[in-house]
Amino acid sequence: MWQSYVNGLLVALGLIMAIGTQNAFVLAQSLRREHHLSVAALCVVCDALLVAAGVFGLATVLAHSPLLLAIARWGGAAFLLWYGALALRRACSRQSLGQGEGQKMRSLRAVMLSALAVTLLNPHVYLDTVLLIGSLGAQQTEPGAYVAGAASASFLWFSTLALGAAWLAPWLARPATWRLLDLLVAVMMFSVAYQLIRIPELI
Repeated sequence: MWQSYVNGLLVALGLIMAIGTQNAFVLAQSLRREHHLSVAALCVVCDALLVAAGVFGLATVLAHSPLLLAIARWGGAAFLLWYGALALRRACSRQSLGQGEGQKMRSLRAVMLSALAVTLLNPHVYLDTVLLIGSLGAQQTEPGAYVAGAASASFLWFSTLALGAAWLAPWLARPATWRLLDLLVAVMMFSVAYQLIRIPELI
């Protein structure tokens, strides 16, 4: 059970820590103190629901097809290796996360609709949560623990952005910080890919 939980935690952390529109939006709302806790909670719930849909939906399909299970295993490992390589590439470039300051305070409804759009209208969210995380989770011995691990990663990350934005802002604005995070992402991705390729009996 704990192996499945840790796998879900590491995979989800590796995916959500990369600079992206969702992270930029959450951080910007947090810096302005504009319904930032509600935005973070919405992102966590959306991630958890999408991961659960991917894991349990794909689990049913894969359980009846050893061929699809093998494809998911090797395809997932290949994607993780590719994603890890991209993270290493980003670690060699200069980048920072825009803070989006200087905007008028908006209503809760407007902010939440924007958060939904940023989260659900981004095609990468479905590739990451439903297909990639879902296909990996469908192969776990304890898929429920895997979903819990992925949800925990989302909760930890977005809570950190929402509650620690003011303190984290100067730190996150430095390119060196994101290079370090990308190195950690690469290590996580390569680690889980190794488990898929070398020790599938443990996942």
